[in-house]
Amino acid sequence: MRGTTRTVAVAAVSAAALLAAGCSSGSSTPSASTSTSASAKAGGAITVHGCTPQNPFIPANTNETCGGNVLDAVVSKLVRYNPDTAAPEMDIAEKIESSDNQTFKVTLNKGYMFSDGTEVKAKNFVDAWNWNRYGPNGTLNSYFFDVFEGAGDLDCGTFDKDQGTGENDPKAGDPDCKGKPPKAKTLSGLKVVDDYTFEIKTTEKVSNLAVRLGYTAYAPLPDSFFKDDGKAYGTNPVGAGPYILEAYNKGSDMVLTKNKDYKGKFPGQVDKITFKIYQDTEAAYKDVQADNLDLLDSVPDSALAGERYKTDLPDRNEAKAVGTFASISFPSSKADKSYDNPKLRQAISMAIDRQTIVDKILAGTRVPATGWVSPIVDGYKAGACGEFCTYDAAKAKALFDEAGGYTGKMTIGYNADGNHKGWTEAACNSIAKALGVECVATPYPDFATFRTKITGEEMKGMFRTGWQMDYPSIENFLAPLYGTGAGSNDSRYSNPAFDKLMTEAAAAADGATANAKYQEAEALLKDDLPVIPMWYGKAVVGWSTKVANVKVTPFGTFDLTSVTVK
Repeated sequence: MRGTTRTVAVAAVSAAALLAAGCSSGSSTPSASTSTSASAKAGGAITVHGCTPQNPFIPANTNETCGGNVLDAVVSKLVRYNPDTAAPEMDIAEKIESSDNQTFKVTLNKGYMFSDGTEVKAKNFVDAWNWNRYGPNGTLNSYFFDVFEGAGDLDCGTFDKDQGTGENDPKAGDPDCKGKPPKAKTLSGLKVVDDYTFEIKTTEKVSNLAVRLGYTAYAPLPDSFFKDDGKAYGTNPVGAGPYILEAYNKGSDMVLTKNKDYKGKFPGQVDKITFKIYQDTEAAYKDVQADNLDLLDSVPDSALAGERYKTDLPDRNEAKAVGTFASISFPSSKADKSYDNPKLRQAISMAIDRQTIVDKILAGTRVPATGWVSPIVDGYKAGACGEFCTYDAAKAKALFDEAGGYTGKMTIGYNADGNHKGWTEAACNSIAKALGVECVATPYPDFATFRTKITGEEMKGMFRTGWQMDYPSIENFLAPLYGTGAGSNDSRYSNPAFDKLMTEAAAAADGATANAKYQEAEALLKDDLPVIPMWYGKAVVGWSTKVANVKVTPFGTFDLTSVTVK
């Protein structure tokens, strides 16, 4: 995992530079790879380690990697992130212009096509974003549209910002919306100018808006989506990306094939991609060793020990610092009030020996976190968590006693189909030993079951969480996770002072000022500790002997458009 310096230059490309560029620096030709490309060729089929998506494949309701990895290949957005640097590049957008960082003019490239044969036009973005933000639709990613003018008019019911629940409730038919419709159905800050031009107005200045627009939630939606509010789309998404989802066999696989109507600049090389769903990482690892699986995005603990994976997968492995962050979250007050005392949360954090877990369970492939922001993004500041992220059993016990202790059994939930059993058990053992309590790591059968319980505010006890950046910005490690009402705010944390600093940072005239505000906001998390920072991420991956041009992006994913078969 990365340390105290930025090992990947991702956020050095500013929003201003992107706005000024007006065109993409990308190429349809795969760049240099981590695997030999001498015998590589276009065409053929590959298999990829997959997992069970939480929800249907609707961009605004997908905020997890199992579904997100599929959608990344199926949809194109205004902006695409370079697979080597994460620098934003123009994709569907020809240019995004603004003189004041509050009113933006977006001009589209002509000729981009959805997989149903219809052309991508300005209305497909405006209609999509209006639907995504409309309160009764209850999308998980609606928070990302709060910066647009008129967003508040699309809220419904009795949403109370101080409570942190309401319009982002993922459960359909939120009773707070019944009989209390929003004031409007469309965002006043969005306007179609012509078929290939639309305007965006934000409530405040947003210096990095152009950088954000490559996130999946901002993908355009075809006209057919709105005929049934995405019911058909959720099973068979119609995107403008290089691939289409041909079949989803629940519990088995997701099959993608080339989009014959793709007209963009970043086509895929292989004809078919199959995401094979595994119930545990060990089975996937054995399959990649045996050439029965081509791309494995997470090497299991057993292969990390002694760096065995380097021997098992000679010349077909890589360890790379990426924009990910691992944590342990506390339940919302609605689900479980037993962790509401901040001092208790701080004591638990101090009771976890991160370095020993990293060394003994994760074979040194992580760096213990000292805050909530990844070191690879511009604005990172070490030590934001202070003493509460430093293991000290004696101080932890003293603070635990001061907080009044804990009655009952502590638990840390995790999804059993991921590589989390070893470290969650070790974290529980560390907590139990330091605080003198019972702590049990508790598995849930798969990622979908696990996440549904969390987003439905039914998860009692602590639970493991992780974050893969949506776009290369310090803001992305803070606002979507800890902003009041944010869709990925699993603990339902709410702090008006934090929200205010987020707004001020977004409106800052320059990057240095913005980063200082974001750092102030991050510092507030130390006092409330809604989430325990564990470590910053490193992707440790492997691949079969059958593929070439394997590239790991700064997001910790495979660039599926560059990989080829030998």
